[in-house]
Amino acid sequence: MGDLATEQLAAISRLFSSSIVQEMAKKGRSALFARLARQSRLSDSLSPSACVSTLFEAAFALLRREGYRHEYIYKAALTHKILLGTHSLQTASMMNEFRVGECKADVAILNGTATVYEIKSERDSLARLERQVTAYSTVFAKVYVIAAEGHVQAVVKGVPDFVGIMRLNRRHQISTIREALEQPERTSPSAIFDSIRTAEAQTILSTLGVTVPSVPNTLMNAALREEFVKLDPRSLQTAALLVPLRKADHKRLVAAVNARLEDAMGWA
Repeated sequence: MGDLATEQLAAISRLFSSSIVQEMAKKGRSALFARLARQSRLSDSLSPSACVSTLFEAAFALLRREGYRHEYIYKAALTHKILLGTHSLQTASMMNEFRVGECKADVAILNGTATVYEIKSERDSLARLERQVTAYSTVFAKVYVIAAEGHVQAVVKGVPDFVGIMRLNRRHQISTIREALEQPERTSPSAIFDSIRTAEAQTILSTLGVTVPSVPNTLMNAALREEFVKLDPRSLQTAALLVPLRKADHKRLVAAVNARLEDAMGWA
Protein backbone atom coordinates (compact mmCIF):
# COMPACT_ATOMS: atom_id res chain seq x y z
CA MET A 1 0.00 0.00 0.00
CA GLY A 2 1.39 3.45 -0.93
CA ASP A 3 0.69 6.71 0.84
CA LEU A 4 -2.46 6.48 2.90
CA ALA A 5 -5.40 8.81 2.40
CA THR A 6 -6.48 10.75 5.49
CA GLU A 7 -9.72 8.75 5.76
CA GLN A 8 -7.84 5.46 5.49
CA LEU A 9 -5.31 6.42 8.15
CA ALA A 10 -8.06 7.57 10.51
CA ALA A 11 -9.90 4.27 10.06
CA ILE A 12 -6.75 2.19 10.59
CA SER A 13 -5.94 4.13 13.76
CA ARG A 14 -9.45 3.61 15.16
CA LEU A 15 -9.21 -0.18 14.67
CA PHE A 16 -7.26 -0.27 17.93
CA SER A 17 -9.80 1.70 19.97
CA SER A 18 -10.97 0.28 23.29
CA SER A 19 -14.59 0.41 22.08
CA ILE A 20 -13.89 -2.35 19.54
CA VAL A 21 -12.28 -4.56 22.17
CA GLN A 22 -15.19 -3.98 24.54
CA GLU A 23 -17.74 -4.72 21.81
CA MET A 24 -15.98 -7.94 20.81
CA ALA A 25 -15.71 -9.02 24.45
CA LYS A 26 -19.38 -8.34 25.13
CA LYS A 27 -20.96 -9.56 21.88
CA GLY A 28 -18.32 -11.71 20.19
CA ARG A 29 -18.49 -9.38 17.18
CA SER A 30 -18.07 -5.69 16.39
CA ALA A 31 -20.02 -3.67 13.85
CA LEU A 32 -17.49 -0.85 14.30
CA PHE A 33 -14.63 -3.18 13.38
CA ALA A 34 -16.41 -4.24 10.17
CA ARG A 35 -17.08 -0.63 9.20
CA LEU A 36 -13.52 0.53 9.88
CA ALA A 37 -12.02 -2.53 8.16
CA ARG A 38 -13.94 -1.58 5.03
CA GLN A 39 -12.96 2.11 5.29
CA SER A 40 -9.32 1.21 5.83
CA ARG A 41 -9.32 -0.84 2.59
CA LEU A 42 -6.98 -3.31 4.28
CA SER A 43 -9.46 -6.10 3.67
CA ASP A 44 -9.06 -5.56 -0.10
CA SER A 45 -5.54 -6.96 0.00
CA LEU A 46 -6.24 -9.89 2.34
CA SER A 47 -7.76 -13.29 1.65
CA PRO A 48 -11.40 -13.66 2.77
CA SER A 49 -10.27 -16.82 4.58
CA ALA A 50 -7.79 -14.82 6.67
CA CYS A 51 -8.58 -14.20 10.33
CA VAL A 52 -9.56 -10.90 11.91
CA SER A 53 -6.18 -10.98 13.67
CA THR A 54 -4.45 -10.82 10.27
CA LEU A 55 -6.09 -7.49 9.51
CA PHE A 56 -5.03 -6.17 12.92
CA GLU A 57 -1.45 -7.23 12.17
CA ALA A 58 -1.53 -5.46 8.80
CA ALA A 59 -2.89 -2.31 10.46
CA PHE A 60 -0.20 -2.45 13.13
CA ALA A 61 2.55 -2.77 10.53
CA LEU A 62 1.29 0.33 8.71
CA LEU A 63 1.00 2.40 11.88
CA ARG A 64 4.64 1.62 12.70
CA ARG A 65 5.78 3.40 9.55
CA GLU A 66 7.51 6.73 10.10
CA GLY A 67 5.07 9.59 9.69
CA TYR A 68 2.08 7.38 10.52
CA ARG A 69 3.01 6.38 14.08
CA HIS A 70 -0.15 6.38 16.14
CA GLU A 71 -0.49 6.36 19.93
CA TYR A 72 -1.29 2.65 19.78
CA ILE A 73 2.31 2.00 18.66
CA TYR A 74 3.48 3.79 21.80
CA LYS A 75 1.07 1.73 23.92
CA ALA A 76 2.42 -1.45 22.39
CA ALA A 77 5.99 -0.37 23.18
CA LEU A 78 5.01 0.40 26.78
CA THR A 79 3.28 -2.97 27.09
CA HIS A 80 6.37 -4.89 25.98
CA LYS A 81 9.05 -2.83 27.74
CA ILE A 82 7.30 -1.80 30.96
CA LEU A 83 4.42 -4.19 31.66
CA LEU A 84 6.00 -7.36 30.28
CA GLY A 85 9.66 -6.37 30.42
CA THR A 86 9.80 -4.93 33.94
CA HIS A 87 6.73 -6.18 35.80
CA SER A 88 4.82 -9.44 36.07
CA LEU A 89 1.27 -9.89 34.85
CA GLN A 90 0.58 -11.60 38.19
CA THR A 91 1.37 -8.45 40.15
CA ALA A 92 0.74 -5.60 37.71
CA SER A 93 -2.36 -4.30 35.95
CA MET A 94 -2.56 -2.05 32.92
CA MET A 95 -5.35 0.44 32.28
CA ASN A 96 -6.14 2.05 28.96
CA GLU A 97 -7.72 5.52 28.60
CA PHE A 98 -8.29 6.16 32.30
CA ARG A 99 -10.38 9.30 32.84
CA VAL A 100 -9.11 11.94 35.25
CA GLY A 101 -11.38 14.98 35.43
CA GLU A 102 -11.70 16.33 31.89
CA CYS A 103 -8.55 14.50 30.74
CA LYS A 104 -8.09 10.91 29.62
CA ALA A 105 -4.80 9.23 30.53
CA ASP A 106 -3.39 7.08 27.72
CA VAL A 107 -1.89 4.28 29.84
CA ALA A 108 -1.67 3.55 33.56
CA ILE A 109 0.16 0.68 35.23
CA LEU A 110 -0.55 -0.44 38.79
CA ASN A 111 2.17 -2.38 40.56
CA GLY A 112 2.12 -1.42 44.23
CA THR A 113 2.15 2.17 43.07
CA ALA A 114 0.16 3.90 40.31
CA THR A 115 2.06 5.19 37.28
CA VAL A 116 0.54 7.08 34.36
CA TYR A 117 2.03 7.47 30.87
CA GLU A 118 0.87 10.32 28.63
CA ILE A 119 1.70 9.72 24.98
CA LYS A 120 2.76 12.50 22.64
CA SER A 121 3.31 10.98 19.21
CA GLU A 122 4.57 12.73 16.10
CA ARG A 123 0.95 13.48 15.23
CA ASP A 124 0.06 15.00 18.63
CA SER A 125 0.09 18.59 19.80
CA LEU A 126 1.59 19.58 23.16
CA ALA A 127 -1.05 22.26 23.74
CA ARG A 128 -2.89 20.35 26.51
CA LEU A 129 0.16 18.73 28.14
CA GLU A 130 0.46 21.11 31.10
CA ARG A 131 -3.22 20.67 32.00
CA GLN A 132 -3.01 16.90 31.58
CA VAL A 133 0.05 16.54 33.80
CA THR A 134 -1.54 18.68 36.50
CA ALA A 135 -4.68 16.51 36.51
CA TYR A 136 -2.78 13.21 36.51
CA SER A 137 -0.60 14.28 39.44
CA THR A 138 -3.67 14.32 41.70
CA VAL A 139 -4.39 10.62 40.99
CA PHE A 140 -1.08 8.94 40.14
CA ALA A 141 2.04 8.74 42.32
CA LYS A 142 4.29 8.70 39.25
CA VAL A 143 3.71 10.63 36.01
CA TYR A 144 5.59 10.03 32.75
CA VAL A 145 5.39 11.59 29.31
CA ILE A 146 6.53 9.31 26.48
CA ALA A 147 7.20 11.39 23.41
CA ALA A 148 8.39 11.27 19.84
CA GLU A 149 11.97 12.43 19.34
CA GLY A 150 10.82 15.73 17.84
CA HIS A 151 8.80 16.59 20.97
CA VAL A 152 11.36 15.73 23.63
CA GLN A 153 13.03 19.12 23.98
CA ALA A 154 9.71 20.94 24.34
CA VAL A 155 8.45 18.36 26.86
CA VAL A 156 11.58 18.77 29.02
CA LYS A 157 10.98 22.51 29.14
CA GLY A 158 7.24 22.28 29.62
CA VAL A 159 6.65 19.83 32.51
CA PRO A 160 7.51 19.98 36.24
CA ASP A 161 10.63 18.26 37.57
CA PHE A 162 8.66 15.42 39.19
CA VAL A 163 7.44 14.26 35.76
CA GLY A 164 9.47 11.52 34.08
CA ILE A 165 10.25 11.72 30.38
CA MET A 166 10.66 8.85 27.91
CA ARG A 167 11.42 8.81 24.21
CA LEU A 168 10.33 6.35 21.51
CA ASN A 169 12.96 6.35 18.78
CA ARG A 170 12.66 5.40 15.12
CA ARG A 171 13.60 1.79 15.92
CA HIS A 172 10.63 1.60 18.32
CA GLN A 173 12.87 1.44 21.38
CA ILE A 174 12.04 3.31 24.59
CA SER A 175 14.75 5.21 26.43
CA THR A 176 14.29 7.05 29.73
CA ILE A 177 15.51 10.63 29.68
CA ARG A 178 14.40 11.42 33.23
CA GLU A 179 12.92 9.17 35.89
CA ALA A 180 9.63 10.21 37.49
CA LEU A 181 9.59 10.97 41.22
CA GLU A 182 7.25 8.71 43.19
CA GLN A 183 5.12 11.04 45.32
CA PRO A 184 1.88 9.38 46.50
CA GLU A 185 1.44 12.18 49.04
CA ARG A 186 0.81 14.50 46.08
CA THR A 187 -2.34 12.59 45.13
CA SER A 188 -5.86 13.39 46.30
CA PRO A 189 -8.32 10.76 47.58
CA SER A 190 -11.23 12.87 46.34
CA ALA A 191 -9.67 13.12 42.84
CA ILE A 192 -9.15 9.35 42.81
CA PHE A 193 -12.78 8.85 43.88
CA ASP A 194 -14.00 11.05 41.02
CA SER A 195 -12.04 8.90 38.52
CA ILE A 196 -13.62 5.54 39.38
CA ARG A 197 -17.07 3.92 39.38
CA THR A 198 -19.22 3.41 42.45
CA ALA A 199 -18.72 -0.36 42.43
CA GLU A 200 -14.95 0.12 42.25
CA ALA A 201 -15.04 2.56 45.16
CA GLN A 202 -16.95 0.00 47.23
CA THR A 203 -14.42 -2.71 46.34
CA ILE A 204 -11.48 -0.49 47.27
CA LEU A 205 -12.98 0.39 50.67
CA SER A 206 -13.65 -3.26 51.42
CA THR A 207 -10.10 -4.21 50.34
CA LEU A 208 -8.70 -1.59 52.71
CA GLY A 209 -10.84 -2.85 55.59
CA VAL A 210 -13.25 0.08 55.59
CA THR A 211 -16.93 -0.70 56.09
CA VAL A 212 -18.97 0.22 53.02
CA PRO A 213 -21.78 2.60 54.06
CA SER A 214 -25.24 1.05 54.25
CA VAL A 215 -27.38 3.77 52.70
CA PRO A 216 -29.94 4.06 49.88
CA ASN A 217 -28.51 4.20 46.36
CA THR A 218 -29.42 7.88 46.06
CA LEU A 219 -27.08 8.67 48.97
CA MET A 220 -24.35 6.14 48.19
CA ASN A 221 -22.11 8.41 46.14
CA ALA A 222 -21.90 11.07 48.84
CA ALA A 223 -21.38 8.46 51.56
CA LEU A 224 -18.55 6.77 49.66
CA ARG A 225 -16.87 10.11 48.97
CA GLU A 226 -17.00 10.92 52.68
CA GLU A 227 -15.12 7.70 53.44
CA PHE A 228 -12.65 8.21 50.62
CA VAL A 229 -11.47 11.66 51.71
CA LYS A 230 -10.42 10.12 55.06
CA LEU A 231 -8.02 7.69 53.37
CA ASP A 232 -4.26 8.02 53.23
CA PRO A 233 -3.23 8.55 49.57
CA ARG A 234 -0.43 5.99 50.05
CA SER A 235 -2.91 3.24 50.88
CA LEU A 236 -4.98 4.03 47.81
CA GLN A 237 -1.97 3.57 45.55
CA THR A 238 -2.01 -0.18 46.20
CA ALA A 239 -5.73 -0.59 45.55
CA ALA A 240 -6.74 -2.50 42.40
CA LEU A 241 -8.66 0.00 40.30
CA LEU A 242 -8.98 -2.26 37.29
CA VAL A 243 -11.77 -4.80 36.94
CA PRO A 244 -10.46 -7.58 34.64
CA LEU A 245 -12.47 -9.14 31.84
CA ARG A 246 -14.76 -11.93 32.94
CA LYS A 247 -13.88 -15.38 31.58
CA ALA A 248 -16.92 -15.39 29.30
CA ASP A 249 -15.94 -12.01 27.89
CA HIS A 250 -12.39 -13.22 27.32
CA LYS A 251 -13.62 -16.24 25.36
CA ARG A 252 -15.84 -14.05 23.18
CA LEU A 253 -12.95 -11.68 22.47
CA VAL A 254 -10.61 -14.51 21.46
CA ALA A 255 -13.30 -16.04 19.23
CA ALA A 256 -13.92 -12.68 17.52
CA VAL A 257 -10.21 -12.10 16.81
CA ASN A 258 -9.92 -15.62 15.36
CA ALA A 259 -13.04 -15.30 13.21
CA ARG A 260 -12.78 -15.46 9.42
CA LEU A 261 -12.44 -11.99 7.94
CA GLU A 262 -15.14 -12.84 5.38
CA ASP A 263 -17.61 -13.45 8.24
CA ALA A 264 -16.45 -10.44 10.21
CA MET A 265 -17.16 -8.08 7.33
CA GLY A 266 -20.81 -9.03 7.78
CA TRP A 267 -20.90 -7.77 11.38
CA ALA A 268 -21.77 -4.26 10.26
